Amino acid sequence: MPELPEVETVRRTLEPAIGARIASAWTNGKGLHMARKPPRAALKRLVGARITGIRRHGKYLLIDTDHPESILAHLGMTGRLRIVDAKTPRATHTHVILGLADGRELRYIDARRFGQIDTVARSTEREHPSLAVLGPDPITHGIDRAALFALAKTKRTTVKAFILDQSVIAGVGNIYASEALWRAQLKPTLRTNRLTAASTARLADAVLEVLERSLANNGTSLRDFVDADGVEGSNFDYLWVYDRLGQPCPRCKASIRRSVLQGRATYYCPTCQTA
Repeated sequence: MPELPEVETVRRTLEPAIGARIASAWTNGKGLHMARKPPRAALKRLVGARITGIRRHGKYLLIDTDHPESILAHLGMTGRLRIVDAKTPRATHTHVILGLADGRELRYIDARRFGQIDTVARSTEREHPSLAVLGPDPITHGIDRAALFALAKTKRTTVKAFILDQSVIAGVGNIYASEALWRAQLKPTLRTNRLTAASTARLADAVLEVLERSLANNGTSLRDFVDADGVEGSNFDYLWVYDRLGQPCPRCKASIRRSVLQGRATYYCPTCQTA
């Protein structure tokens, strides 16, 4: 599933659409996540609107217009938002197309249909059910280390599940959770109530570092992720532990192990992730 760095990379590569006017709106009528269909009538209301900005919170994108509504998008597991020439053949699993007056199209493609396309009234975005539950965005808002430590003390979950919780930190997924825990030298199964102020600060720093590192490499492409221009990210080559089973730990040279924790593949070093 695309995580914060991948979604931010898409946001940046969608910026050439800012200023374009929406000339048409099409949906194929199929449901996406939870069988929710993109709101055809609401999208058609945006015909004639001009795209004024593109924002992100966690893994969600907001495409602003000069009308009172914005478009809300989540890529799910296999979703792609692409800007292409209108003459480009339509890809299989294309669910939404916004035709732009300049001859381009903004297309949403999603093979597994776990994503989301919706509209939301501007200034009430955080009241949308998908956004209301999200915690702070670590890139936009930073991470309040004291608040994170206080919250950790109220939990009895594993530290990995804690940073995967979107109400705690919005945007961190499985790849960057494994990477951040390795960087912070924390065992994924450590219980959050055993975190100290120092280890929590180390974790916060590690989360920011791995996200910014991936952003510098335009995200991690494992299978499906491409940016709005169809270009894969290069961060896979820079991962420390994720999908590195049996390879030497970059820090201590012990073999990286893999386990399944709460249904998620977890990569870690058994030697130096002991805190």
